[in-house]
Amino acid sequence: MQIFEVIELNEFPYMEIREVVQGQNVGDILNETNRERVYLLVDHDMKRIWTYNGPHSPFKVQLYGGILAGMLRKQLRLFYRVYPLNLYSKEDREFQELLEKPIGGGRATPIEKQDFPEPTQDKYIADVSISNPKINAALEYINQFPQPEHLVRRFIIIGGTIFTDEEITESFLKEQKTTINQVKLGRLNNGFTFFQDHNYSTRIIIKERNIQGIELFINEEDESSSLKIEIPIIHEDKFTKPGSINSLINAFQIPKKLVEENQTNSQNDSFN
Repeated sequence: MQIFEVIELNEFPYMEIREVVQGQNVGDILNETNRERVYLLVDHDMKRIWTYNGPHSPFKVQLYGGILAGMLRKQLRLFYRVYPLNLYSKEDREFQELLEKPIGGGRATPIEKQDFPEPTQDKYIADVSISNPKINAALEYINQFPQPEHLVRRFIIIGGTIFTDEEITESFLKEQKTTINQVKLGRLNNGFTFFQDHNYSTRIIIKERNIQGIELFINEEDESSSLKIEIPIIHEDKFTKPGSINSLINAFQIPKKLVEENQTNSQNDSFN
């Protein structure tokens, strides 16, 4: 197993990879002391290039890692495939087995400045594209990724549609089971922002260079109130399947006063 660290440079090409030679096995490198680093792991036995983004690594360096992984694959004559190691939780068997693999030599070589073509004004490379994926397929793929430690997912944005997580308790005779489902809140209007709401941590999920969705997380100990929305407006695609007002209230924490007024009005309507 060869390990390369993604390095940010101050001038063109602004990135390179350097081989990591210290350590006996992968677990000596992918640990708590390197949470801000990005690595490329070349598994010569499985013919795979694993990309690993530390939980505190800069977004820009993560993008560099994706570009360099593609260049490393070309260097190895395309016999290798690129896989995201962040798809696995630390407790997963695949992740644990990878940590036990010894670090050794191989035919992959560092990518340096001279390996990049000279930049031109009329030529650029787009490595990530934005499109509207199929919602169900995107949700299924996004939910494969483990949840970040000490963070709670508040929203998922796919295309122009926003979802929130909702816990549902299911009863099976003497046993109760709690599952988390994604509930559609509605479509985002033009210019929709989350300014002054929460200090969100965002995660962008990409598959085959296409953005699948954007997740917004808050700290699990965050007790600050959410942005107060007095008049929620939701444009539903299909009015035969209206959204749940309870899900909207839980997601945005609409003031209780508004909820109580709505309940009072509903009771009055029932008597009329």
